[in-house]
Amino acid sequence: MIRTGLLLLALALLGAPLFALIASSALLGFRREGVDLSVVAIEIYRLAEMPALVAIPLFTFAGYLLGESRAPDRLVRLTHVLLGGLPGGLAVVSLVTCALFTAFTGASGVTIVALGAVLYPALLGAGYPERFSLGLVTTSGSLGLLFAPALPLILYGVVAQQMQLAEPVRIDEIFAAGVLPGVLMVAALSAWSLWTCRGAVEARPRASWPEARAAFRESIWEIPLPFVVLGGIYGGAFALSEAAAVTALYVVVVEVGIRREIPLGKLAAVMRESMVMVGAILIILGVSLASTNYLIDTEAPTRMFEFIRAQIDSRLTFLILLNLFLLALGMMLDIFSALVIIVPIILPVAVGYGVDPVHLGIIFLANMQLGYVTPPVGMNLFIASYRFERPVIEVYRATVPFFVILLATVLVITYWPALSLALTGR
Repeated sequence: MIRTGLLLLALALLGAPLFALIASSALLGFRREGVDLSVVAIEIYRLAEMPALVAIPLFTFAGYLLGESRAPDRLVRLTHVLLGGLPGGLAVVSLVTCALFTAFTGASGVTIVALGAVLYPALLGAGYPERFSLGLVTTSGSLGLLFAPALPLILYGVVAQQMQLAEPVRIDEIFAAGVLPGVLMVAALSAWSLWTCRGAVEARPRASWPEARAAFRESIWEIPLPFVVLGGIYGGAFALSEAAAVTALYVVVVEVGIRREIPLGKLAAVMRESMVMVGAILIILGVSLASTNYLIDTEAPTRMFEFIRAQIDSRLTFLILLNLFLLALGMMLDIFSALVIIVPIILPVAVGYGVDPVHLGIIFLANMQLGYVTPPVGMNLFIASYRFERPVIEVYRATVPFFVILLATVLVITYWPALSLALTGR
């Protein structure tokens, strides 16, 4: 068994695909237990029977379409009209815009690339310090992963539903649980930005009524989108998969048919690009479900809980160590891989310590979101360094204040369960 683990580790270091490593470990484990290896294929096929899983490709496709259109520019202008009159209002505009955009695309790196070209020059042109502007845009790219319909929220719900918990986790509960923690993160960074820029940046004149009317008119087709998705789900009008289908259809009709910002001939290319990411997620998810079943069959989570319980008897200590582990994980592994690999291992352990599984999902995603901007190897730090042509050390320094504030909010989210569970009814 040790020899097998070393072999898989060596293959990982040599660059073997993640799904191949997970599938290999599951196949070797089932073979060792004398279980028919067709169980892995059955688990992959079982993905097709999960209604919630249909939402992943549809929401991803809608997010990519929005990214290819001029919707980000319209969103920036609209939020600027609403908030730009404050001293430091453009900083708040950047935070809110990035959070909303990431919620629909589900990928923080895409937000930095897509909106950075608009927001970073705008901040510099408005007189914001260069270091502040760089840190703000880099950090803003990781906001929004706690807001529906962000892909990681759906994926956590799908993985948690396979764990045979006493109280099943519903995806609409995950959506509701992310609202207040997500608002806390945006509000904390907004407050810091307003305080920092109170003397450095003058308040811009409030938008005139014609300007405001023009911004609303431009965004008239995008404004209803969040209300259609969330209102439809929580109002009982349609299920998650139906909400995803409505969202995708709505975005296609608006951006391709009405606005015509995406030529019909380009639609296939956008679809192909978005499905490449979805395919990678689903193949990893499929083999991970097989690996999860192996872990459950061998009672590995139970043994792990008993071992950890023997070393740590305090729930508080467990949560502190969990935060440290997830921060390190967020620096090294992308959020989708981390969800399907790590959640099946830590979820039963956390439940054993009395942590609500819905609350654990928000803790997990908040830490992973922070891991994107955690030095020295946070993914968004390098994306921002490349995108804005700045040395990565300079990006480190620029993000430190924002990192500290986000770390404080992550601790609040972790140790104040009611913040996550208040809207779920649990």
